[in-house]
Amino acid sequence: MTVETTRPKAPLWTRLPVVHQLRQSVGLQRGMLVAGLVITGVFILTAIFAPLLAPYGYSQLRDDSGPFGAQQAPGGAHLLGTTVGGYDVFSRVIWGSQTAITVMVIAIVLSIFAGVALGLVSGYFGGWLDRVLVVICDAVYAFPALLLAIVMGIVISGGRSGLWGGIFAAAISITVVFIPQYFRVIRAETVRIKAEAYVESARVLGASNGRIMFRHVLRNATRTLPLIFTLNASEALLTLAGLGFIGFGIEPSSAAEWGYDLNKSLSDVSSGIWWTSLFPGLAIVLVVLGITLVGESLNDLADPRLRSRRAPGNTVNGGAATSVVPGGTLNAGPGGIDGLEARSPAFDQHQNDDPFEAK
Repeated sequence: MTVETTRPKAPLWTRLPVVHQLRQSVGLQRGMLVAGLVITGVFILTAIFAPLLAPYGYSQLRDDSGPFGAQQAPGGAHLLGTTVGGYDVFSRVIWGSQTAITVMVIAIVLSIFAGVALGLVSGYFGGWLDRVLVVICDAVYAFPALLLAIVMGIVISGGRSGLWGGIFAAAISITVVFIPQYFRVIRAETVRIKAEAYVESARVLGASNGRIMFRHVLRNATRTLPLIFTLNASEALLTLAGLGFIGFGIEPSSAAEWGYDLNKSLSDVSSGIWWTSLFPGLAIVLVVLGITLVGESLNDLADPRLRSRRAPGNTVNGGAATSVVPGGTLNAGPGGIDGLEARSPAFDQHQNDDPFEAK
């Protein structure tokens, strides 16, 4: 007689997206993910607590003792020195993280909503609407991203670069660049999913198009969005820095922006004044590196072909204890594939074996 045992369900916190991937990763892959999470976490905390961390305001030029002075070397009251305009470099770097994360969040949220909605409608209904949307998105996608962002920034801001006007101009210009990426991914997933048996069953049972789209198709078509989100976040930061570097950024009296600070420090480099360009540039590199490490690690863990091998106790016949199923991956757990499938009493793992084959 076989006694069926049920493994206790894992706590909810262990099944959270990033926590689950962190527990699943091993070796160098885990190190990359942890490093990316630490760098990204420091960036987010810096942006949140910028008013407490920055010793001066982003546009402050003097304190009680008088003006700061231009191009002062690091040390004393100015930990990272001052810029050619007399701004404190350390304060500008801290406040710049707040501007960067605001633009990134607005741009990613807008592009996700627009790209997902267009991709879902285009992939589900097809026809002439699908062909028109595909042609438009392909044309936008083929256009140079930075040049498109420049054009949209000029059209939206009209040459003005105030705080929220500049932030929304940069965010919306980046949104236009990212919409085709989300559109293509969601459309391809929708075309694949709408042909699945459960979608056909729902249609036969009389479910409306809206119910099928949002209850059955959308839930399964958006599984890869967290991966695209992390990778596009770094692209958004680079696009924002590029806009600021070429002169379409936010004025220093309205907000701090790393690309703009780099633009104003170009003439300092040839004069041996290195601190005005080093620290804003280093902030851009570190943030992009952290977000990219997180995105690449999550991408590897989501792909069974790229996922690292598990510990020997969790493998079956030397392979990874993972089974690929439609719609995602199924982790076998400590018992391996056999232990997972043994939960079904009707399953016989040797039912297709040749009885005369040597064991």
